[in-house]
Amino acid sequence: MALPNGYAQYNNNQVLTASPAELTLMLYNGAIKFCNIAIAAIEKKEIEKAHINIVKVEKIVEYMRITLDMKYPIAQDFDNIYAYLDRRLVEANVKKDIGILEEVCEHFRSVRDTWKEVMRLNKEKGAV
Repeated sequence: MALPNGYAQYNNNQVLTASPAELTLMLYNGAIKFCNIAIAAIEKKEIEKAHINIVKVEKIVEYMRITLDMKYPIAQDFDNIYAYLDRRLVEANVKKDIGILEEVCEHFRSVRDTWKEVMRLNKEKGAV
């Protein structure tokens, strides 16, 4: 399949060559991006656009949940967080509630920033 432009090809290569840790970071960044787009859409009364982007975040959360390796105890903690975020996203979508989306986005920022720090520490140790 031919990609339409250089930017799309660059993004495709970025995903294909990323480590699992980098892919996880991309997912967190995507969730934040789509939350922000949904918030802006609600502010502009673009209900369909808000719905589409909230669903994108829900799909990221779903993927994050199904790919958890439950042999690690921390995975259950992440599953609980993702389950909570999923419930809040459904509520935000039904109500088109900016406050809930801001809360979800803040959770993603917090987890993303922690993830980035873990990646940095592992890189210093030569683990990633």
